[in-house]
Amino acid sequence: MKPVQMNFLIETSTSDAETYERIAQAIAFMRQNHLNQPDLATIAQQVHLSEYHFQRLFTRWAGISPKHFVQYLTVEYAKSKIAETANLLDLTAEVGLSSPGRLHDLFVKLEAMSPGEFKAGGIGLQIGYGIHPTPFGDCLIATTPRGICNLHFLDITSKDAVEQAFRLEWANADIRQDQQATQEICDRIFEPSTTKNKPLVLHVKGTNFQIQVWRALLSVPFGGITTYQGLAAGMGRPTAARAVGNALGSNPVAYLIPCHRVIRESGEFGGFRWGLERKTVLLGWEASRNQNQNQNREQDLT
Repeated sequence: MKPVQMNFLIETSTSDAETYERIAQAIAFMRQNHLNQPDLATIAQQVHLSEYHFQRLFTRWAGISPKHFVQYLTVEYAKSKIAETANLLDLTAEVGLSSPGRLHDLFVKLEAMSPGEFKAGGIGLQIGYGIHPTPFGDCLIATTPRGICNLHFLDITSKDAVEQAFRLEWANADIRQDQQATQEICDRIFEPSTTKNKPLVLHVKGTNFQIQVWRALLSVPFGGITTYQGLAAGMGRPTAARAVGNALGSNPVAYLIPCHRVIRESGEFGGFRWGLERKTVLLGWEASRNQNQNQNREQDLT
């Protein structure tokens, strides 16, 4: 199976946990109150910043102003992206491409553990892990000699619980903290200046159905949105939407396996293993980056 290309152009200069928490809080308020169209002063007040500093912080993080960002948080926008992504995936299948493309900088390749490795629960496996800041909050990254096995976003209140759950998941493995190795991986995911065209390999364990769902997710493009039903139908399992949702809830590698791009047919965002606020942040951020890419491309053509 060919690697799937994905785009990860992210400003990391503002990726500390405090910035993320403020951005997430502001976006949650904007989404909950978008019908009232809150002004900049009202939003800034929610995160205890002046209008000037909030506008500057938000624009540096998202690439656009809060006023323009809010359009990506509506049900109407989500529905339009569902239809657009479905058409793009249909076209991709017709011409035989491995994935729908934009400005791709990374490749992601998913490799499943064998049934024996899956049952062994990590016996004989060496896993290195580290915790790192990202534009979407701190994350725990874990890797085996064959690839990334976990990427979990952390919140301040859940940090210890996530680390404990990670160790329990790999109870029989030799787990060691390896901040240097996982920092290199984090940089490749979230820094735009890293070496391109070298695949990021995921080494994950799951049932056959879960692996199928996670592979299918790799075809959903950066900034695209699909539904549980649409993903199930694309897999040739149109009646398995609920099972697809369960598989998404077990996704061990956040962001690289983009389960945040799957929402309800109604346009509501639905659930997310790492929190609805973070899902909203991810979807809005990708939409704003797509807009910037399109604008830059148009400027290059003129």
